[in-house]
Amino acid sequence: MSNEPVKFLPLGASIQKFEVNGINIVQGFDTQEQYVKYNAPYFGETIGRVANRVGGAQINNLNGKSYPLAVNNGPNSLHGGVNGWGKQVWERSDTGKSVTFTIKSKDGDEGYPGTVAASVEYTTTVSEDKKTTLVAKYKAELVGDEVEETVINLTNHSYFNLSGQPTIDGTEVTLYTDIYLPVDDGGIPNDLPKRYEVGPGHSVTIVPGQKFTLGVTDPDIDDCFVVPPPNTPSQGARSDTVQSLSTAEQPLSTLIDAYHPSTKIHLRVSSTEPAFQFYTGKYIDVPEVTGNGKTLPARGRRSGFCVEPSRFVNAVNVPGWRDQVILKKGQIYTSTAVYEAWVDEA
Repeated sequence: MSNEPVKFLPLGASIQKFEVNGINIVQGFDTQEQYVKYNAPYFGETIGRVANRVGGAQINNLNGKSYPLAVNNGPNSLHGGVNGWGKQVWERSDTGKSVTFTIKSKDGDEGYPGTVAASVEYTTTVSEDKKTTLVAKYKAELVGDEVEETVINLTNHSYFNLSGQPTIDGTEVTLYTDIYLPVDDGGIPNDLPKRYEVGPGHSVTIVPGQKFTLGVTDPDIDDCFVVPPPNTPSQGARSDTVQSLSTAEQPLSTLIDAYHPSTKIHLRVSSTEPAFQFYTGKYIDVPEVTGNGKTLPARGRRSGFCVEPSRFVNAVNVPGWRDQVILKKGQIYTSTAVYEAWVDEA
């Protein structure tokens, strides 16, 4: 319904609208046809089977063999392939305050083995003090008999813009970890987790709990950050993490707080996941879109930022990380993400 603060689309089980004080803080389009034609940046999509990149577009060892995947990002496979779950239509059902989307992915979908049934349940609430909370609960099971194991890593790819303006310039951001996964030129991790400090490719040193401001072009960030265990400080470079397939039973960790002084809108993202990709939108390039009785302005560089709770990048091909993403027969993959938004009172 149009008066609801959060709106969804069956295509990609996408978050289409997240309205705070009259401002839609997520990038999107008005119609499914526009998403199909223009959504190269993955605005609002549920990403699967595997979020982020798989190195060399290949699973090196699963069910005792290798699996070539769809190539769509240099030599790698990105966000589930050319026709990943964000580009497929999910089935919708509504129950009270919750909306659930389900999908059944056949064996061989974009190269991934096994038939998988997955769902995302969205629940929206608005408190008396006008804080809007969106809870996303993910679930996946290997339901086919083709193989004994497959790989899964789900997230949402919403782009947030709290400014009400064309770019995220002036957004104040606080991250609660300074640990990230160093990567090669193709975005594949090539070292153990390290502190995020000023150096080649980094124009800012991130201090957990200390805010920094996003400018017109800098800092330019597109990295996977490692979440410390709940109630513990960041401990510097680490190679260990919780190797849990189902994280939804674990405590939520706050990933990011964001605020824009011109609109006084706050956003907090929390999740049960061991990592998240933080991306400041360098490659957004969407033209002006006309249709459905209105014109949407062009969306360009830094018109939104992403916070993508997930497992480690290319985890399936790293022995110490692969248990995060390997889904075996009889197991259930789960995770939870929470988005809270509110406005400072005058």
